[in-house]
Amino acid sequence: PGAAPARDGPVRLWSDYLNVRLHPKSLYVIPQYMHDGECGVLEAFGQGERLLQDPGCLEELEDRLHFYVEECDYLQGFQVLCDLHDGFSGVGAKVTELLYDEYSGKGILTWGLTPLASPGDHRKDVCRLLNTVLGTVHLARHSSLLCPLSLSGTLGIK
Repeated sequence: PGAAPARDGPVRLWSDYLNVRLHPKSLYVIPQYMHDGECGVLEAFGQGERLLQDPGCLEELEDRLHFYVEECDYLQGFQVLCDLHDGFSGVGAKVTELLYDEYSGKGILTWGLTPLASPGDHRKDVCRLLNTVLGTVHLARHSSLLCPLSLSGTLGIK
């Protein structure tokens, strides 16, 4: 009880723990930001934004998106779940901007997720605050509705 389920192979990603297998086109792994990647941690809004300015990365993302959009009989909109406190706020901002530009008139419901505030380094707290503010502003600009979610009442901000 409480132990991780047995796997056939080695566990490399969070999705390896899922009981339901995801379609290969529904996951996009950023190799340089994996646990053993060359860049380390995706911790700043600008890093995430810059990631999707790479033409190869953006093209791959658009191909995966179009694969699913073409399967829809009647596309009504999108739901985007995005961390606000780290570099994924920049990734989410660029993704919502892409959706807003390519699928104008479709609803974009964005969920901005933040962790509980934890006592730590003051510089990291300031960086998390800046990521949250930048993410909130940019996501709100291109979303039909932005709903920030946190287990604390402060969006992870002290």
